[in-house]
Parts: sequence; structure tokens; C-alpha cells
Amino acid sequence: MALLSRKQKVKMINWYPPYIGAGIKLTKLSSDFMYAEVQMKLRWWNKNLMGTHFGGSLASMCDPFYMLMLVNLLGRDYIVWDKAATINFRKPGRGTVKCVFQLDQAILDQIKSEVAVLGKKDYYFDLEIKDTEGQVICEVHKTIYVRKK
Repeated sequence: MALLSRKQKVKMINWYPPYIGAGIKLTKLSSDFMYAEVQMKLRWWNKNLMGTHFGGSLASMCDPFYMLMLVNLLGRDYIVWDKAATINFRKPGRGTVKCVFQLDQAILDQIKSEVAVLGKKDYYFDLEIKDTEGQVICEVHKTIYVRKK
């Protein structure tokens, strides 16, 4: 079975019903899967009772992206799962908010070498969701589980 192209993967993510419903959009994905950006505009259907971004939608913005990036980068010899996430709300989110996901070769090399020795390991990634002025709306701490098949 042929693997999907990067463009096909972006299209699939952006047409994923929970993301359509929340107004979440993958706006950038580098060809090497080391960088991604996700944004969410404030719409009537994703507001909470206070008129700001619904917390569940903010958490959803960060849910699969490190896992998806690592699946593509590590290949079929690894199992990668989103294991946990915590979110710390700093201020109400209004307007468009954005989150950036970035990996580098050093973390990939570290994952490969540690998993080769340990068999499996949890990895931790810290994210910030920011508004258009660059102010932090919330901080997200992700736990990603990686093991060798």
C-alpha cells in the first residue's frame, strides 16, 4: 500500500470532522515533517459561554501533531502514541490562535538511541498556544510514548 503524500496528509487532517467542527486548521507542514503550525479562528461554533475559545478545542489543537510527525520521521519500525497531555490556561483566547510544533535531528537521534537501549520510553514536549499578538493563551505539556516494534 502506497503511503500518502504530505499534501494528502494535510488535506486529510484539515477535513477530519472533529477539526472542522472546532475550526482547527493545519496551516503549515514542512516537507521533512520537522515543523508544523496549527491555527484556530474564533467562531460562533467554537466559543464558550464567556465568548472565548473553548478549552477543549485549544487542547485538541495540540493533540495529534507530535505523534503524527514522529510516526512519519521514525518509520514503520516504531510504535508512537499520544500518552497524556496537561493544559495550563493563562488568559482567555480571543481571535485567531496558533501553535507551533518543531522537532530537530538531535531529538530524533536521541529517541532512536534511547529506544534501542530501553525498548520504550516516554518523551515530553512543551507547547504554547499564542494569539496574534504573540501572547501565550495556554501552555500544553505532551507525553509521547515511543517503542520499537
